[in-house]
Amino acid sequence: MGRVSDARERLIAATVDLLRVESYGAASVDAICDRAGVRKGSFYHFFRSKDELVITALEAEWQSRKPSLDELFSPTVPPLARLRNYFADVHQRQLRMRAEHGRLVGCFWCKIGYELDQNSEIGRKVHDILAMYTKYYESALRDARAEGLRIDDVPGKARALFAFMEGILSQARISDDPKLIRDLGKSAFAFLGIDAVAAA
Repeated sequence: MGRVSDARERLIAATVDLLRVESYGAASVDAICDRAGVRKGSFYHFFRSKDELVITALEAEWQSRKPSLDELFSPTVPPLARLRNYFADVHQRQLRMRAEHGRLVGCFWCKIGYELDQNSEIGRKVHDILAMYTKYYESALRDARAEGLRIDDVPGKARALFAFMEGILSQARISDDPKLIRDLGKSAFAFLGIDAVAAA
């Protein structure tokens, strides 16, 4: 076993990796401990259950992603540029993950959400995180409307746009085809009825 001082962090990192590349079902306590290089007894020193660790890992992954989202969706950036930059970032992140793991991994959160009851504690955590993602979309669309873009029902459009992107990511993961997400921003603007060239 490694140093006790970093065992908790290694358990969290191992859980994130297993959830990203495999599944909730594959992330057994034994598999997590093996990947982290931590003894099972130490696991239970830090966490009462696998689900407690998974929730902690989800929050840790969200906190690591949030600063990038805050920067991409900064109010100092023009609203349509926020979306364009975000979709480009999604594409690049997926390519990096593919290089690291050997295949496209899709959306970290949705993969877990597909497996679990939405009324479970983990399901509710995933739902809350996805709702925060949608708020970023909503802020960009609301500011775009304030600048004159004709967008009705901003919250509904934000949810629909997020679902559109998640659908493309899921298809790309299933087929392991990065071409499906290469033009994600262009497709998203078309979905909204916005001319991507004009938006640029």
